Amino acid sequence: MTTVFETRHADGQLTTPEQVVFCQDSKSGLRAIIAIHSTALGPALGGTRFYPYPDENSALADVLNLSRAMTYKNALASLDHGGGKAVIIGDPAQVKSEPLLRAYGRFIESLSGRYITACDIGTYTEDMDVIARETSHVTGRTVPNGGAGDSSVLTARGVFAGMQATAEHVWGSTSLSGRTVGIEGVGKVGSRLVDHLIADDALVVVFDTSDSAIARVRSRHPQVMVAASRRELLASPLDVYSPCALGGAVNDEAVDVLSARIICGGANNQLAHPGVEKMLADHGTVYAPDYVVNAGGVIQVADELHGFSFERASARAEQIFTTTRQILVAADEDGVPPAVAADRLAEHRIAEVGRLRGIYLRT
Repeated sequence: MTTVFETRHADGQLTTPEQVVFCQDSKSGLRAIIAIHSTALGPALGGTRFYPYPDENSALADVLNLSRAMTYKNALASLDHGGGKAVIIGDPAQVKSEPLLRAYGRFIESLSGRYITACDIGTYTEDMDVIARETSHVTGRTVPNGGAGDSSVLTARGVFAGMQATAEHVWGSTSLSGRTVGIEGVGKVGSRLVDHLIADDALVVVFDTSDSAIARVRSRHPQVMVAASRRELLASPLDVYSPCALGGAVNDEAVDVLSARIICGGANNQLAHPGVEKMLADHGTVYAPDYVVNAGGVIQVADELHGFSFERASARAEQIFTTTRQILVAADEDGVPPAVAADRLAEHRIAEVGRLRGIYLRT
């Protein structure tokens, strides 16, 4: 049973959320949970996930984990934002509607700017436009409404930059030419990552539960190979495994069968449970922390809050390469897994910069 006040990560300094809001509007069918993990660096920023969770406890566990990851992601991306996340319970294909989204927007507005939302799984830029009719605390909007459009563009670019940095660390070259990369999930981010890898002359193997997603990728890149199952993908002779679907992909089974030297992907919360990072290190697999390499999307939507500049946001996303390199070097020097080194770097920035918010400013 997940509880709001539960300390979930014994080694972390920021383990419990500041605020959790349960939102319900029976007329529209809205059932949502907003989790604000930290506002130490500024207003919490994180997307809204619309997903058919099997029960409320599963939704609560997911939003708590995701909000914590956003705190660390935003810190390592050098953003002046804390971490937050929201989930709407239900199948978006069945229950998503204008009244539901607007009701949700009212709940966001009630938080007076402590939480800023954006897109995630099951929500799109058009949905943000609807939510924005009830609150100004929303980003990731459509281009005609002043937004930046699809944030998967920079998410995929950041994942590729992180993969290049990890390849340099492992093999001494940033090039993925001739390397075999297995991508699990070729939706918005995964399909764009395929584009980058093919342009770099990598060999790409993909798996997705959606036949249409596979077809879209192969229509652009017919040379892409397709695994018949997730297990077949994991057991393939890969150099890089790239989880780009839902979280928890790197579990005990995956660690046992993977031959890949590198794990680097766009999915959130890839490690299934605490301790997996050590198992990977023991197997000689270098894990590029997901909340480091997939920060391109949040960098894009954060930039939109200041009047979007693709050049400015893209330049910041390119820094993911440098941050990934810094974390991998620190992990080796300190003798810890990269996930631990990344947490330490994030917590240092949160502590050092966050304390400045305690300096009184006359208003």
